[in-house]
Amino acid sequence: MKDNVPGSYPAVENELDIRGLFRTLWQGKFWIIGIAFVFALIALIYTFLAKQEWSSTAITDRPTVNMLGGYYSQQQFLRNLDVKANMVTADQPSVMDEAYKEFIVQLSAYDTRRDFWLQTDYYKQRQVGNSKADAALLDEIVDNILYTPSDSARNISDSVKLVAETAADANNLLRQYVAFASQRAASHLNEELTGAWAARTIQMKAQVKRQEAVAQSIYDRKIKSVEQALKIAQQQNITRSETNVPAEELPDSEMFMLGRPMLQARLESLQAVGPDFDIDYDQNRAMLNTLNVGPTVDARFQTYRYLRTPEEPVKRDSPRRAFLLIMWGAVGALIGAGVALARRPRAA
Repeated sequence: MKDNVPGSYPAVENELDIRGLFRTLWQGKFWIIGIAFVFALIALIYTFLAKQEWSSTAITDRPTVNMLGGYYSQQQFLRNLDVKANMVTADQPSVMDEAYKEFIVQLSAYDTRRDFWLQTDYYKQRQVGNSKADAALLDEIVDNILYTPSDSARNISDSVKLVAETAADANNLLRQYVAFASQRAASHLNEELTGAWAARTIQMKAQVKRQEAVAQSIYDRKIKSVEQALKIAQQQNITRSETNVPAEELPDSEMFMLGRPMLQARLESLQAVGPDFDIDYDQNRAMLNTLNVGPTVDARFQTYRYLRTPEEPVKRDSPRRAFLLIMWGAVGALIGAGVALARRPRAA
């Protein structure tokens, strides 16, 4: 297509010459291939020199009863005490749910990730001795542990991913981190169990002491009542019972009518037997004896189970060699095409 501009201006040719374009590109093919090769080679060298990133992923869920070991039975014992004392309702999260909740708190916590890296050889080997540089490195690798919470609506379980410089490190470090988080969770749960056990022991001691005080008060009142009735019976010289009312139904003010022998026998019987306790007192004493022994702390119970066990990754996350070669090779080819077009001979 040609546009002729009237007037004194010369004609301007606005035509795309496809054949000429491809001829020029073909003539400059060595520039295109050469620059593409150079860019691809640079990208290849970069993939060998750049910091590599490999990631391993673990998916977790709540533990089973067997995994909690002795912690489960002791925690359930305390719960039964609370339910009996009407301190809590029977409808509450299970021991497994509470243990797993603490595990998730530790798994996603910044302090857990930071403390984990501080005690690993992976971090120690990369320290340079400069406090600022080491702190920056620590902040960087702390972010290399990524926790993704569960989503019941999408049927997604809790997962954690760890990025390291080699596939073996990614796998081993993730296994160590999950175990480290579980150990911290178990430690917190054991501290809570010990504190709750001590609190229940104090409460049970107070309850037993209160029951003993009530029983002793009732006993003292009975003893005093019989002693007063015996004293009156001695003063009135009542040697036999002068009432047909059963002794249990007589008011304290008329107990002297039972006579001195019966009152004396009753007083001796009360003194021999002592205070009267109900079955709740005996149960509380048994519970207190159990609580006084104290909890048996299991320091290594597991607060999670794997739905996906960490494995060595087979594909590297970064740098992606094939992608970089293709991308930078294409960029080099485009630059080579531009050079070829720029070097084409100009029409006179």
